[in-house]
Amino acid sequence: MKKNKLITIIIIGLLLIGGIAYYIFHNEGNAVELITENPHYGDIATSVTATGKIQPVDTVAVGTQVSGTIQKVLVDFNSVVKKGDLLAQIDQSLFLAQVQQMTANLQLAKSNFSYQQSNFNRQTELYKAGGISRADFETAKNQYEVARDNVKSVAAQLSSVQKSLSFTNIFSPINGTVLTRKVSEGQTVAASLNTPTLFSIAKDLTKMQVQASVDEADVGNIKAGESATFTVDAFPDDVFKGKVLEVRLEPTISANVVTYTTIIAAPNDDLKLKPGMTANIIIYTKEIKNTLLISAKAIAFQPDSTLSKQFKIRKVFLGNNKGSNKGGYGNKSKSGGNKLSKPTQDTVDHKKAIVWKRVGDSLIPKHIRIGLDDDINVQVVKGLTEQDEIITGINTLKQAKSSKTADSSPFIPKRGGGGTSGSGKK
Repeated sequence: MKKNKLITIIIIGLLLIGGIAYYIFHNEGNAVELITENPHYGDIATSVTATGKIQPVDTVAVGTQVSGTIQKVLVDFNSVVKKGDLLAQIDQSLFLAQVQQMTANLQLAKSNFSYQQSNFNRQTELYKAGGISRADFETAKNQYEVARDNVKSVAAQLSSVQKSLSFTNIFSPINGTVLTRKVSEGQTVAASLNTPTLFSIAKDLTKMQVQASVDEADVGNIKAGESATFTVDAFPDDVFKGKVLEVRLEPTISANVVTYTTIIAAPNDDLKLKPGMTANIIIYTKEIKNTLLISAKAIAFQPDSTLSKQFKIRKVFLGNNKGSNKGGYGNKSKSGGNKLSKPTQDTVDHKKAIVWKRVGDSLIPKHIRIGLDDDINVQVVKGLTEQDEIITGINTLKQAKSSKTADSSPFIPKRGGGGTSGSGKK
């Protein structure tokens, strides 16, 4: 008898525990709490991202117009030079010999010209006196004119070889920094076909520019004067500022992807930026400072049937717009419930939206006018204040309730230092 009585008590206890558990899971399993926020003031912007290379504003390739052997190299990588500084020198021996030869030829031509001039003067007097024929006179005149023109020709040749001699000295055309040195002493350079590049000099490394490659889908939003920020891998914690100078019209096509080169001015007073660095760029196409903001999730939130058991949900009224949906995101369902439809294109174009406010145990739709949207925050132009409590989502309490029930069960061992479950802002 005692054994049967004990079994009966255990069965009744298990039934009671099962009934309590069923009640908790069935009736409270769908309990939810609201995640809310208050509108706040801040900055918002829409932006375009791109990548690019950092380059000096102006880079000059220094070459040579004459061929020869490099005799001296007076600068190296990173050398700071000024306009007119000697960078390198080509062997001058052959050019000096040509100058000496042409100088001697000029003296010879001048001597011959002097003789022909005197002879022509004599022949002129004799011709006037009838002492020589006209043929002899014209011969003397021709020899005089040839000698005169020969002096001019040799003088021009001398000037040419002297100019070639000056080209053996390679001078810096600008003030700047030597980026590359492509020659060494003893190296032979040939300038017969293409001008060989000896040095590359950057004009001013304190003023850099970023050549960004902007996708064709984004380039229409970019204009000169817009602000930009970028980072480089060498200084991941530093954010550098710049300004859009121009969007070049020439497209670049690679694997059927069309991009446009956008030039961004980048001050570099501390010389952190180096030529060739890869920049990750954000170009701000629109910016608004100190404006009222809400989360983008608040625009997307719509109450459903799970909330109707705990809260009173007001219906959305669209106003007297002859059935149009300009006043908000939703319509009443035919059944009279609170189910809302998705926004129409007309709503988006007119920058109108609906958010839901919590007032006590009621959920009230609020028609607002919105502005800039960066996919995280949305600008509120009209309709809300900082005191409004706006719903951004819901948090299901089933897991939290189940955990509490399991911990409080007399048949399950207690956890040491049991924790609490998290929830959103209420």
